[in-house]
Amino acid sequence: MAEKTDYSVWSQAKLIERVTELERELKEKNRSLLLPKKSYKRPHVEKPFDPLKYNTRLIALRLAYLGKNYNGFEHHSGNPTPLPTIEEVLWKALNKVKLIFPDNSHTLPPGEINWEGTEYSKCGRTDKGVNAFGQVIGLRLRSNRPLRKKVDTEEQEINGPPDGEGQIEETFEDGFNTSLRPGEMETSSSLSSQSARPAEGPESDASNLDGPESEAESRFDPIADEIPYATLLNRVLPPDIRILAWCPFPTDNFSARFSCRERRYRYIFTQPAFSPIPHKLEHGADANTTKDGWLDIEAMREAAKMYEGLHDFRNFCKVDGGKQITNYERRIFYSNIEEVDDQSPALKYVSGTDFLPVGSEDQTPKVYTFTLHGSAFLWHQVRHMVAILFLVGQGLEKPSIVTELLDIEKTPRRPGYEMAQDTPLVLWDCIFPHEDDLGRKDVMPWIYAGDGPGNADTKFGAGGLMDSLWSTWRERKIDEMLAGTLLSLVVSQGDKPADFILGEGKARKSQKVFDGGDTPRSQGVYVPVMKKPLLESPDAINEKYAVRKGFESAADMRIQGFRRENKPPRETVFLGK
Repeated sequence: MAEKTDYSVWSQAKLIERVTELERELKEKNRSLLLPKKSYKRPHVEKPFDPLKYNTRLIALRLAYLGKNYNGFEHHSGNPTPLPTIEEVLWKALNKVKLIFPDNSHTLPPGEINWEGTEYSKCGRTDKGVNAFGQVIGLRLRSNRPLRKKVDTEEQEINGPPDGEGQIEETFEDGFNTSLRPGEMETSSSLSSQSARPAEGPESDASNLDGPESEAESRFDPIADEIPYATLLNRVLPPDIRILAWCPFPTDNFSARFSCRERRYRYIFTQPAFSPIPHKLEHGADANTTKDGWLDIEAMREAAKMYEGLHDFRNFCKVDGGKQITNYERRIFYSNIEEVDDQSPALKYVSGTDFLPVGSEDQTPKVYTFTLHGSAFLWHQVRHMVAILFLVGQGLEKPSIVTELLDIEKTPRRPGYEMAQDTPLVLWDCIFPHEDDLGRKDVMPWIYAGDGPGNADTKFGAGGLMDSLWSTWRERKIDEMLAGTLLSLVVSQGDKPADFILGEGKARKSQKVFDGGDTPRSQGVYVPVMKKPLLESPDAINEKYAVRKGFESAADMRIQGFRRENKPPRETVFLGK
């Protein structure tokens, strides 16, 4: 053991010298502790991703989204929006997980996207704030299916078949994309007439492949061995956009837009539509007047049925001069007002006698949808149709208003009424039947999240689809419970509704008009639809737009646009090495 130093006999100068020495040693020791330790691990270097080493396939994706935080589904190039679009978010996610590799993506301006080379198609173009539970897109993505081998014919004649060498290597003239590789076979579908076919291209040479199919290809299961597209994308997408399923075998010549034969929408609303007030606070209300807040559901059903069939819906849409549409006829297969199960507890106060319509029996708030099935729809068509139904439901218009607006000879120009709000609208489903199926039964073989042996965790496991949806639901459920509890609390405080008395000179001065929003609009004295100012005719709107854009007329713009749309696309050039 070291002998203990007796500092009591040291001089002051010597003590100071010793303290200074100890401080220096302590600083050096502390400095050594702060220095990073030498790591013997190899530094992580991200390997360059080579798309040419991967096969591709055309699939369809079924997705759902809550549209409140988005500027609609479709992205418009060169048109920045205050909120992102669904397409923009999807494109970023697909790039992040390297399922697509579009041309020149690194040179695109911020916020721009490029679907070139992906055979992208979309079924519906929902507006800002609109939701979808059954949106469908089609596109070509990276696949796990092994690439075929290409061999040198002369070398094979001399040395025999190569052993695992000679995998196809090509380059693209303007970068990478997911176009079908030269000489590769498209994944076939048992549900369509499409058969396995090689890619066509200036450098494609299927005759140089070593046999019709390699051993690895023959063992490949196009579903079980494929990339879990839905799970992979849901990991990088925001929680209010979810991939619900993927279709490995779309129908022959599949296009999400043109192969769809039926689109289904639902517009959700409550009954009552907004908070009613006690009878004593209303002026001029009697048994023949629809009580504020409550809708006449039967009158709405009568009006909704008038939409069914083939009609010209020019008075139920917004005309876009840029589209130069001349045919406004659309076929509606089904149109009705349906009661649905409310997913939340009902607020009880509105079922009290002071808030119910005169002569009405006790009832609780309900939830309804305007359910609509049609072949295709015009811009804002559904929201215009709903707006008219709400006017009928409030007793402001008769059901016959629908017939009047559908009569183009009587009403060639749309009256300037307001369309319904966007948030309650849902693109509910997109149907892809056989062309000759009058019943329009969907034939797409969807693979939903969790389907297949060993995949249940992707739906119900930790971090699975149900976990993320539950989180989204719970956040909104807590908000709903807080707001509902506050409503019930406030209505129970103070005087009872039957004791309220309206003060002199405080009669209602404005008509409340429900448009699907959280609160009704005050519109002064209501002006019937057929007495509102008329908008310009679609022909006049198209003509003005065309002239403003430098064309001689609308007819000239349609001709020029047709030529541009049908211009042969730029070929993707494959250069063999």
